[in-house]
Amino acid sequence: MGIIHAICNQKGGVGKTTTAVNLSSTLAENNKKVLLIDMDPQGSSTSGVGLDKDMLNHSISDVILKKSNIAQCIYHTSYNFDIIPATIHLAMVDFEIATSIEEKQVRLKEQLDLIKDDYDYILIDCPPSLGFLNINALVACDSVIVPVQCQYYALEGLISLLSTIRKIQKSINNRLNIAGVLLTMFDGRLKLDNEVSMEVRTFFKERVYQTLIPQSIKIPMSQKKGKPINHYDKSCNAAKAYNNLALEIIKQNETTKTNVKTK
Repeated sequence: MGIIHAICNQKGGVGKTTTAVNLSSTLAENNKKVLLIDMDPQGSSTSGVGLDKDMLNHSISDVILKKSNIAQCIYHTSYNFDIIPATIHLAMVDFEIATSIEEKQVRLKEQLDLIKDDYDYILIDCPPSLGFLNINALVACDSVIVPVQCQYYALEGLISLLSTIRKIQKSINNRLNIAGVLLTMFDGRLKLDNEVSMEVRTFFKERVYQTLIPQSIKIPMSQKKGKPINHYDKSCNAAKAYNNLALEIIKQNETTKTNVKTK
């Protein structure tokens, strides 16, 4: 059964899409079958793998609105993983569903249940908000990866996210947990970055990944080319960091599976 991670933080500019694309690519490079779901109306993950949003026949909007079978909305990328892309139409789907709030919240989960056994990992790139799209992702996923930028106010907004996670745990998805907090845009030469890193590790303790994603000019350059970082410059520090993150997540999930089996 595939593991579903939502990559989520209501604060923008913390590296959600960067992590979604590059983690998908490095997991695939480590022989895992991966599906990336772009749940952000901006469609940055879609562009980040080189897809032209104007040329798409299907998107995640069709899945949520039940206009298409989910299998029809899956595109294979040039980087050995699959994606369900997003377009700007996704911003309006909440208003197009004439049904109860409870049914709205499970639209994505119902569809992912049909295909999750086909993948080792399903990653959901969430928008910077706590609205309808994020709720669907949190209801559908097993756990949350929380990117946190190494800057002032790094913990800003996380209290709301944690509160939302607890509410969903208690009501509709009791398996939901935090897989890990990921420190991004880290520059070890800066005192502030080291202080923020220490603060986040003090707050979240063992939930923080050991891997730090460095600040790197290569990341925006790879995004401009529509390539994951490991296909743009495999030797750069950012590519190595995302590969280390993939290995850390694989080990984490293998340990979890082993613990479940021995209970």
